[in-house]
Amino acid sequence: MSASPVSYKRHRFPPQIIARAVWLYFRFPLSLRLVEELLLERGIAVSYETIRRWEKKFRPAYARRLHRKKSSGNDVRHLDEVVIIIAGTKHWLWRAVDQDGYVLDEIVQNRRNTKAAKRLLTRLLKKQSIAPKRMITDKLRSYGAARQQVMPHIEHRSYKSLNNRAGNSHVPLRKRERMMQGFRSPGGLQHFVSVFSAVRNLLVPPSSQRSAFQSRVHRIQAIAQWKAAAGAVA
Repeated sequence: MSASPVSYKRHRFPPQIIARAVWLYFRFPLSLRLVEELLLERGIAVSYETIRRWEKKFRPAYARRLHRKKSSGNDVRHLDEVVIIIAGTKHWLWRAVDQDGYVLDEIVQNRRNTKAAKRLLTRLLKKQSIAPKRMITDKLRSYGAARQQVMPHIEHRSYKSLNNRAGNSHVPLRKRERMMQGFRSPGGLQHFVSVFSAVRNLLVPPSSQRSAFQSRVHRIQAIAQWKAAAGAVA
């Protein structure tokens, strides 16, 4: 987590309210108007346009300060791409998740070819600083060609049935896409997913085998981490 605090200078509302509004927007499939209504129910009168400015201004700082999972040489990376229509034009969101469903990286590109796959793998290697044990993808040949250029020594399994973890990771974004009635620009989508996935990652448990009590404790810790990253601890 970055040591530099988030600055809330010249903001009328306290950090706790701002962080709460941004959390609600990125954590749940809510429109800005619904977030406005939820805050009003709590006695906080703030317009949805103000909430829009908050999330646009503070989301990069929040995302930078959130804890990132450390990579391991035993990791399994699931890679997949999904088409997103923006202003009538096809774009592809390339995503990599690990064996626990933790989103490692996402990148919006206008091509679905070897060059685009290579860019994702190169970014992953740079950000994670270590190659995984195995890479799992669908049948798209671009992944195999890109692997040969970037990480030729890792194992690559190309079976669609094995890649459900990556495919399922697209579902939450699809729900938000419908709620927001689409994205307005590739850059806007890239900025949105950087925080959207960071918030989702907070809720990913270390293991799939957890009791209800452990899951509850994990969520409480995730919310506390968000508040700490936002500098909104009461």
